[in-house]
Amino acid sequence: MGRCVLIVGGGGREHALCIGLVESPSVDAVHVAPGNAGTSTIATNHDVSADDITGLVMLAKTLSADLVMVGPEGPLVDGLADELRSEGIPCFGPHAAGAMLEGSKDFAKQVMLNLNIPTAGVQHLTAETNLDDAVDLWGSPWVVKRDVLAGGKGVVVTENREEAIEFIRTSIATDGMVLLEEFLSGEEASMLVMMDESGYVALPCSQDHKRVGEGDVGLNTGGMGAYAPAPVATEAVRARAISEIVKPMHRHLSNQETPYRGCLYVGLMIDSEGAPSVVEYNVRFGDPETQVTVPLIASDLCELLLAVAEGRLSTSMPTFHDAHALTVVLAAEGYPGPPVKGREITGDFTDYNGPEGRAFIHHAGTKYSGGKFISSGGRVLSSTGISSSLSDACDLAYSKLSEVHLEGSHFRKDIGYRAL
Repeated sequence: MGRCVLIVGGGGREHALCIGLVESPSVDAVHVAPGNAGTSTIATNHDVSADDITGLVMLAKTLSADLVMVGPEGPLVDGLADELRSEGIPCFGPHAAGAMLEGSKDFAKQVMLNLNIPTAGVQHLTAETNLDDAVDLWGSPWVVKRDVLAGGKGVVVTENREEAIEFIRTSIATDGMVLLEEFLSGEEASMLVMMDESGYVALPCSQDHKRVGEGDVGLNTGGMGAYAPAPVATEAVRARAISEIVKPMHRHLSNQETPYRGCLYVGLMIDSEGAPSVVEYNVRFGDPETQVTVPLIASDLCELLLAVAEGRLSTSMPTFHDAHALTVVLAAEGYPGPPVKGREITGDFTDYNGPEGRAFIHHAGTKYSGGKFISSGGRVLSSTGISSSLSDACDLAYSKLSEVHLEGSHFRKDIGYRAL
């Protein structure tokens, strides 16, 4: 008897997980709440919002789900994993206390400092702080972080002193405090670490492109593309990150009253000497990093996720394809500002399988209505290529993307340029 899996969320990350779970030999049925147009073509969507904790628990019970895979951070911070576990339903994703590593940057910083994990210096600013002294301590550029879940929009990095002070003032007015961090220079990489009390495993490191413009300029976005494995994360860098960052964190989280079970996303900054520091922690798979890491897992994805959810990862370690993956995000007109929604997306959505590799579309901000694909978000979809080399994966991704059309849309033409 195959397993029934419920995926929570509706973005590109969830479509990538959906594809991986549909292909898992141990899975019979995949359900997604709320899902998108892409998930609806291979799984069963349910009109339950990702922040409706009660509705999601009821749905999981109705489906007799063997596993719930939580995509976004919000439901985890709100205690979805705790509620599911109290009903005896295995959940991939940490309990609410563990999710505070993403829910509160201040909390995460204190944990890092207590464990001597390398990270940027920090100042807590409140209405009583002398802002001139604070912003002059480290100088430009300024890194200002709100201590709230802001969907990736709560951070400002700027060389403009007035802009930094203005964001500090408005953040203190709305939140009561704000963090000012020392700027770390270097190259960023993302390390997704699956962990439970029995062990941990780091997936191939990826690198995403946060800025909207080519050459990494312009406004910050949720991510315009990504690739893996990232060459900047050499074996030496990975070894240091695991010994100095992952190991102490795993030891700490495993000794809590309720152990951490899920993915710990480690945002790394790698300096010119190859020394990694933590920029931020997230408590779930990244988006678009998931689109390039899940296809590299060769073993049964459901078996891996369920092992973590049940605290037995050490007995079910994954294997990986010796391959490269690259994904390019197609964004709606207006993004990263308010996007134009409701336009038809046309073209060839079928997967490509050829001698040089595979290419396919990951849906994100899409819905299926009246027999048509319609845009419903800022990041509409992404095109992903998998091949034996990064340059071939890149060619496949862009070739597939050229077959899809959305009026007014835009994408970066230089994804992966640092490695290529």
